[in-house]
Amino acid sequence: MSFEHAPVSKGLMAGLALSSILVGVFDVKHYFHLQLVPHISRHYQYWRLGIHHLAFSSSSELFIAEILLFNIGVQVERQFGVLKFASFAVISTLLSTLLEFISLILFHRAGLDYIPPGPSALIFSIIYQYSRIVPSSYSFRIFGLALTNKSFAYVFALQLALSHLPGSAAASIIGILAGQIYRSDLASLKGYRLPPWVASLASKYLLPLIGSLRPARRSNRALPDDAVDTDSGSRPQNDEVITTARTPAAASAAQRGSSGGPTEGAQQNGGASGGSVVREWVEGITGRAPAAGIRIPSEAEITHLTTMFPDMQRDHLVRTLQRSPNIESAVETLLSSPQ
Repeated sequence: MSFEHAPVSKGLMAGLALSSILVGVFDVKHYFHLQLVPHISRHYQYWRLGIHHLAFSSSSELFIAEILLFNIGVQVERQFGVLKFASFAVISTLLSTLLEFISLILFHRAGLDYIPPGPSALIFSIIYQYSRIVPSSYSFRIFGLALTNKSFAYVFALQLALSHLPGSAAASIIGILAGQIYRSDLASLKGYRLPPWVASLASKYLLPLIGSLRPARRSNRALPDDAVDTDSGSRPQNDEVITTARTPAAASAAQRGSSGGPTEGAQQNGGASGGSVVREWVEGITGRAPAAGIRIPSEAEITHLTTMFPDMQRDHLVRTLQRSPNIESAVETLLSSPQ
Protein backbone atom coordinates (compact mmCIF):
# COMPACT_ATOMS: atom_id res chain seq x y z
CA MET A 1 0.00 0.00 0.00
CA SER A 2 1.19 3.52 -0.78
CA PHE A 3 0.07 7.16 -0.71
CA GLU A 4 -0.79 7.18 -4.42
CA HIS A 5 -3.77 9.49 -5.03
CA ALA A 6 -3.82 10.38 -1.30
CA PRO A 7 -1.77 13.57 -0.74
CA VAL A 8 -4.12 14.92 1.96
CA SER A 9 -3.73 11.79 4.11
CA LYS A 10 0.04 11.92 3.76
CA GLY A 11 0.04 15.62 4.63
CA LEU A 12 -2.14 14.98 7.69
CA MET A 13 0.17 12.21 8.89
CA ALA A 14 3.34 14.25 8.37
CA GLY A 15 1.91 17.43 9.91
CA LEU A 16 0.44 15.59 12.89
CA ALA A 17 3.72 13.79 13.59
CA LEU A 18 5.78 16.98 13.27
CA SER A 19 3.48 19.06 15.48
CA SER A 20 3.24 16.36 18.17
CA ILE A 21 7.02 16.01 18.30
CA LEU A 22 7.54 19.78 18.52
CA VAL A 23 4.92 20.10 21.27
CA GLY A 24 6.75 17.45 23.29
CA VAL A 25 10.21 18.88 22.64
CA PHE A 26 9.25 22.42 23.72
CA ASP A 27 7.11 21.14 26.63
CA VAL A 28 3.95 23.06 25.72
CA LYS A 29 1.47 20.18 25.98
CA HIS A 30 -0.56 22.03 28.61
CA TYR A 31 -1.66 24.53 25.95
CA PHE A 32 -3.25 21.94 23.67
CA HIS A 33 -6.03 20.33 25.69
CA LEU A 34 -9.55 21.69 25.82
CA GLN A 35 -11.04 22.42 29.26
CA LEU A 36 -14.12 24.44 30.10
CA VAL A 37 -13.07 25.48 33.61
CA PRO A 38 -10.96 27.55 33.98
CA HIS A 39 -9.50 27.97 30.46
CA ILE A 40 -12.65 28.94 28.60
CA SER A 41 -15.17 30.06 31.22
CA ARG A 42 -12.72 32.05 33.34
CA HIS A 43 -9.72 32.92 31.17
CA TYR A 44 -11.59 33.09 27.84
CA GLN A 45 -8.97 31.10 26.00
CA TYR A 46 -11.16 30.36 22.99
CA TRP A 47 -8.10 29.80 20.84
CA ARG A 48 -7.86 26.37 22.45
CA LEU A 49 -10.90 25.33 20.44
CA GLY A 50 -8.81 25.52 17.28
CA ILE A 51 -5.33 24.42 18.30
CA HIS A 52 -6.29 21.37 20.37
CA HIS A 53 -6.70 19.45 17.07
CA LEU A 54 -3.08 19.99 16.06
CA ALA A 55 -1.11 17.56 18.22
CA PHE A 56 -1.35 14.52 20.49
CA SER A 57 0.00 14.51 24.01
CA SER A 58 1.62 11.06 23.96
CA SER A 59 3.60 9.00 21.47
CA SER A 60 1.27 6.00 21.84
CA GLU A 61 -1.76 7.99 20.73
CA LEU A 62 0.26 9.46 17.86
CA PHE A 63 1.32 5.99 16.76
CA ILE A 64 -2.26 4.67 16.75
CA ALA A 65 -3.49 7.75 14.88
CA GLU A 66 -0.79 7.32 12.21
CA ILE A 67 -1.76 3.66 11.73
CA LEU A 68 -5.42 4.58 11.36
CA LEU A 69 -4.74 7.40 8.92
CA PHE A 70 -2.53 5.19 6.77
CA ASN A 71 -4.88 2.21 6.67
CA ILE A 72 -8.20 4.07 6.64
CA GLY A 73 -7.63 7.65 5.54
CA VAL A 74 -5.85 6.65 2.32
CA GLN A 75 -8.72 4.39 1.25
CA VAL A 76 -11.39 6.97 2.06
CA GLU A 77 -9.47 9.67 0.18
CA ARG A 78 -9.19 7.47 -2.88
CA GLN A 79 -12.95 6.89 -2.76
CA PHE A 80 -13.76 10.58 -2.28
CA GLY A 81 -11.09 12.20 -4.40
CA VAL A 82 -8.48 14.66 -3.16
CA LEU A 83 -10.57 17.85 -3.23
CA LYS A 84 -13.67 16.28 -1.69
CA PHE A 85 -11.62 14.58 1.05
CA ALA A 86 -9.88 17.87 1.92
CA SER A 87 -13.26 19.62 2.08
CA PHE A 88 -14.63 16.80 4.21
CA ALA A 89 -11.71 17.12 6.63
CA VAL A 90 -12.30 20.86 7.04
CA ILE A 91 -16.06 20.45 7.58
CA SER A 92 -15.60 17.56 10.03
CA THR A 93 -13.07 19.54 12.04
CA LEU A 94 -15.37 22.57 12.27
CA LEU A 95 -18.39 20.44 13.18
CA SER A 96 -16.41 18.53 15.78
CA THR A 97 -15.11 21.75 17.36
CA LEU A 98 -18.64 23.12 17.66
CA LEU A 99 -20.02 19.87 19.08
CA GLU A 100 -17.17 19.57 21.58
CA PHE A 101 -17.80 23.11 22.85
CA ILE A 102 -21.52 22.41 23.22
CA SER A 103 -20.80 19.10 24.99
CA LEU A 104 -18.50 20.78 27.49
CA ILE A 105 -21.21 23.33 28.31
CA LEU A 106 -23.99 20.75 28.63
CA PHE A 107 -22.18 17.93 30.40
CA HIS A 108 -19.45 19.58 32.48
CA ARG A 109 -21.49 19.00 35.65
CA ALA A 110 -21.68 15.30 34.76
CA GLY A 111 -17.87 15.03 34.69
CA LEU A 112 -17.07 15.97 31.09
CA ASP A 113 -14.75 18.93 31.62
CA TYR A 114 -11.72 17.84 29.57
CA ILE A 115 -11.12 17.00 25.89
CA PRO A 116 -7.64 15.54 25.27
CA PRO A 117 -5.42 17.08 22.57
CA GLY A 118 -5.34 15.61 19.10
CA PRO A 119 -7.62 15.30 16.05
CA SER A 120 -9.42 12.27 17.47
CA ALA A 121 -12.79 13.57 16.31
CA LEU A 122 -11.57 13.91 12.72
CA ILE A 123 -10.09 10.41 12.79
CA PHE A 124 -13.37 8.91 14.01
CA SER A 125 -15.26 10.87 11.39
CA ILE A 126 -13.01 9.26 8.77
CA ILE A 127 -13.60 5.86 10.39
CA TYR A 128 -17.34 6.35 10.02
CA GLN A 129 -16.93 7.03 6.29
CA TYR A 130 -14.64 4.00 6.06
CA SER A 131 -17.27 1.76 7.62
CA ARG A 132 -19.90 2.96 5.17
CA ILE A 133 -18.14 3.13 1.80
CA VAL A 134 -15.19 0.69 1.93
CA PRO A 135 -16.23 -2.97 1.66
CA SER A 136 -14.42 -5.69 3.59
CA SER A 137 -12.01 -7.89 1.65
CA TYR A 138 -12.40 -11.10 3.63
CA SER A 139 -14.01 -12.49 6.76
CA PHE A 140 -12.93 -15.05 9.35
CA ARG A 141 -13.93 -16.42 12.73
CA ILE A 142 -12.08 -16.48 16.04
CA PHE A 143 -13.73 -18.64 18.72
CA GLY A 144 -16.98 -18.43 16.78
CA LEU A 145 -16.88 -14.63 16.51
CA ALA A 146 -17.30 -13.39 12.93
CA LEU A 147 -14.66 -10.80 12.02
CA THR A 148 -13.43 -9.08 8.85
CA ASN A 149 -10.20 -7.44 7.79
CA LYS A 150 -11.67 -4.11 8.95
CA SER A 151 -11.92 -5.37 12.54
CA PHE A 152 -8.24 -4.69 13.22
CA ALA A 153 -8.70 -1.00 12.45
CA TYR A 154 -11.68 -0.85 14.79
CA VAL A 155 -9.60 -2.39 17.58
CA PHE A 156 -7.00 0.38 17.22
CA ALA A 157 -9.79 2.96 17.15
CA LEU A 158 -11.26 1.52 20.35
CA GLN A 159 -7.89 1.83 22.07
CA LEU A 160 -7.71 5.48 21.03
CA ALA A 161 -11.25 6.09 22.31
CA LEU A 162 -10.39 4.64 25.74
CA SER A 163 -7.07 6.42 26.20
CA HIS A 164 -8.35 9.41 28.28
CA LEU A 165 -11.80 8.68 29.64
CA PRO A 166 -14.28 10.31 29.57
CA GLY A 167 -12.89 13.01 27.23
CA SER A 168 -11.47 10.61 24.61
CA ALA A 169 -14.74 8.67 24.44
CA ALA A 170 -16.66 11.93 24.03
CA ALA A 171 -14.32 13.02 21.21
CA SER A 172 -14.82 9.69 19.43
CA ILE A 173 -18.61 9.88 19.70
CA ILE A 174 -18.54 13.49 18.48
CA GLY A 175 -16.36 12.48 15.53
CA ILE A 176 -18.76 9.68 14.54
CA LEU A 177 -21.68 12.10 14.87
CA ALA A 178 -19.89 14.66 12.69
CA GLY A 179 -19.26 11.99 10.07
CA GLN A 180 -22.89 10.95 10.16
CA ILE A 181 -24.05 14.58 9.78
CA TYR A 182 -21.75 14.99 6.78
CA ARG A 183 -22.97 11.79 5.15
CA SER A 184 -26.63 12.63 5.74
CA ASP A 185 -26.03 15.76 3.60
CA LEU A 186 -27.54 18.04 6.20
CA ALA A 187 -27.40 21.65 4.96
CA SER A 188 -25.80 20.37 1.72
CA LEU A 189 -22.45 19.80 3.41
CA LYS A 190 -21.47 17.04 0.98
CA GLY A 191 -21.59 19.49 -1.91
CA TYR A 192 -19.15 21.95 -0.35
CA ARG A 193 -15.69 22.19 -1.91
CA LEU A 194 -12.74 24.29 -0.95
CA PRO A 195 -12.30 27.43 -3.07
CA PRO A 196 -10.12 27.00 -6.18
CA TRP A 197 -7.54 29.46 -4.90
CA VAL A 198 -7.05 27.37 -1.74
CA ALA A 199 -6.56 24.23 -3.81
CA SER A 200 -4.15 26.09 -6.09
CA LEU A 201 -2.06 27.40 -3.19
CA ALA A 202 -1.96 23.99 -1.54
CA SER A 203 -0.92 22.33 -4.80
CA LYS A 204 1.80 24.94 -5.38
CA TYR A 205 3.31 25.28 -1.90
CA LEU A 206 2.24 22.29 0.21
CA LEU A 207 2.27 19.41 -2.26
CA PRO A 208 6.04 19.65 -2.94
CA LEU A 209 6.71 19.44 0.81
CA ILE A 210 5.13 16.01 1.27
CA GLY A 211 7.29 14.36 -1.37
CA SER A 212 6.51 11.79 -4.02
CA LEU A 213 3.23 9.88 -4.02
CA ARG A 214 4.28 7.18 -6.47
CA PRO A 215 4.24 3.60 -5.16
CA ALA A 216 7.47 1.66 -4.91
CA ARG A 217 8.28 -0.02 -8.21
CA ARG A 218 8.55 -3.78 -8.06
CA SER A 219 10.97 -5.23 -10.55
CA ASN A 220 9.89 -8.21 -12.64
CA ARG A 221 13.46 -9.18 -13.53
CA ALA A 222 14.95 -12.33 -12.07
CA LEU A 223 18.15 -14.30 -12.53
CA PRO A 224 17.84 -18.06 -13.08
CA ASP A 225 19.35 -20.50 -10.65
CA ASP A 226 22.90 -21.51 -11.51
CA ALA A 227 22.84 -24.89 -13.18
CA VAL A 228 25.86 -27.14 -12.63
CA ASP A 229 27.02 -29.59 -15.27
CA THR A 230 27.26 -32.96 -13.54
CA ASP A 231 29.93 -34.21 -15.96
CA SER A 232 32.46 -31.41 -15.68
CA GLY A 233 31.24 -29.79 -12.45
CA SER A 234 31.34 -26.38 -14.11
CA ARG A 235 28.64 -23.77 -14.45
CA PRO A 236 27.42 -22.75 -17.90
CA GLN A 237 28.09 -19.20 -18.93
CA ASN A 238 24.46 -18.02 -19.09
CA ASP A 239 24.17 -14.34 -18.37
CA GLU A 240 20.68 -13.97 -19.82
CA VAL A 241 18.22 -12.16 -17.57
CA ILE A 242 14.85 -13.87 -17.27
CA THR A 243 11.82 -11.74 -16.64
CA THR A 244 8.71 -12.96 -14.86
CA ALA A 245 6.53 -10.76 -17.06
CA ARG A 246 5.45 -12.05 -20.45
CA THR A 247 6.40 -10.11 -23.52
CA PRO A 248 3.59 -8.42 -25.48
CA ALA A 249 3.97 -10.96 -28.28
CA ALA A 250 3.74 -13.89 -25.88
CA ALA A 251 0.81 -12.32 -24.05
CA SER A 252 -1.10 -11.73 -27.29
CA ALA A 253 -0.33 -15.24 -28.46
CA ALA A 254 -1.58 -16.67 -25.18
CA GLN A 255 -4.70 -14.56 -25.42
CA ARG A 256 -5.39 -15.77 -28.95
CA GLY A 257 -4.79 -19.32 -27.82
CA SER A 258 -7.18 -19.01 -24.89
CA SER A 259 -9.87 -17.52 -27.12
CA GLY A 260 -9.79 -20.58 -29.35
CA GLY A 261 -8.12 -19.04 -32.43
CA PRO A 262 -5.06 -20.75 -33.93
CA THR A 263 -1.79 -18.95 -33.45
CA GLU A 264 0.80 -18.41 -36.13
CA GLY A 265 3.20 -20.89 -34.54
CA ALA A 266 0.51 -23.55 -34.44
CA GLN A 267 -0.23 -23.04 -38.12
CA GLN A 268 3.46 -23.29 -39.05
CA ASN A 269 4.24 -26.31 -36.87
CA GLY A 270 1.09 -28.16 -37.81
CA GLY A 271 -0.51 -27.92 -34.40
CA ALA A 272 2.65 -28.63 -32.41
CA SER A 273 2.01 -25.70 -30.11
CA GLY A 274 -1.40 -27.17 -29.29
CA GLY A 275 0.35 -30.02 -27.52
CA SER A 276 2.49 -27.51 -25.65
CA VAL A 277 -0.63 -25.69 -24.45
CA VAL A 278 -2.15 -29.00 -23.32
CA ARG A 279 1.09 -29.95 -21.57
CA GLU A 280 1.15 -26.62 -19.70
CA TRP A 281 -2.48 -27.11 -18.71
CA VAL A 282 -1.85 -30.65 -17.42
CA GLU A 283 1.24 -29.56 -15.51
CA GLY A 284 -0.67 -26.64 -14.00
CA ILE A 285 -3.36 -29.02 -12.70
CA THR A 286 -0.86 -31.51 -11.29
CA GLY A 287 1.15 -28.75 -9.60
CA ARG A 288 4.22 -29.25 -11.78
CA ALA A 289 3.92 -26.03 -13.74
CA PRO A 290 7.28 -24.36 -14.43
CA ALA A 291 8.18 -21.04 -12.92
CA ALA A 292 7.06 -17.90 -14.72
CA GLY A 293 9.55 -16.77 -17.36
CA ILE A 294 10.85 -20.34 -18.19
CA ARG A 295 9.54 -21.67 -21.45
CA ILE A 296 8.80 -25.32 -22.23
CA PRO A 297 11.01 -26.65 -25.05
CA SER A 298 9.49 -28.92 -27.64
CA GLU A 299 10.63 -32.49 -28.19
CA ALA A 300 11.97 -31.54 -31.62
CA GLU A 301 14.28 -28.93 -30.07
CA ILE A 302 15.53 -31.41 -27.48
CA THR A 303 16.20 -34.03 -30.18
CA HIS A 304 18.00 -31.46 -32.33
CA LEU A 305 20.31 -30.46 -29.47
CA THR A 306 20.91 -34.09 -28.52
CA THR A 307 22.07 -34.75 -32.09
CA MET A 308 24.39 -31.72 -32.05
CA PHE A 309 25.82 -32.41 -28.56
CA PRO A 310 25.76 -36.19 -28.04
CA ASP A 311 28.24 -36.04 -25.14
CA MET A 312 26.05 -33.81 -22.97
CA GLN A 313 23.34 -35.10 -20.69
CA ARG A 314 19.74 -34.62 -21.67
CA ASP A 315 18.86 -32.78 -18.41
CA HIS A 316 21.52 -30.17 -19.06
CA LEU A 317 20.25 -29.62 -22.59
CA VAL A 318 16.67 -29.24 -21.39
CA ARG A 319 17.67 -26.69 -18.73
CA THR A 320 19.57 -24.71 -21.34
CA LEU A 321 16.56 -24.67 -23.66
CA GLN A 322 14.30 -23.56 -20.82
CA ARG A 323 16.53 -20.58 -20.09
CA SER A 324 16.91 -19.58 -23.74
CA PRO A 325 14.38 -17.69 -25.86
CA ASN A 326 15.01 -19.95 -28.87
CA ILE A 327 17.14 -22.87 -29.99
CA GLU A 328 19.77 -20.64 -31.62
CA SER A 329 20.43 -18.91 -28.30
CA ALA A 330 20.65 -22.30 -26.59
CA VAL A 331 23.27 -23.47 -29.11
CA GLU A 332 25.34 -20.34 -28.54
CA THR A 333 25.13 -20.84 -24.79
CA LEU A 334 26.28 -24.46 -25.05
CA LEU A 335 29.12 -23.59 -27.39
CA SER A 336 30.38 -20.81 -25.10
CA SER A 337 30.13 -22.88 -21.91
CA PRO A 338 33.24 -24.81 -20.80
CA GLN A 339 33.16 -28.45 -21.68
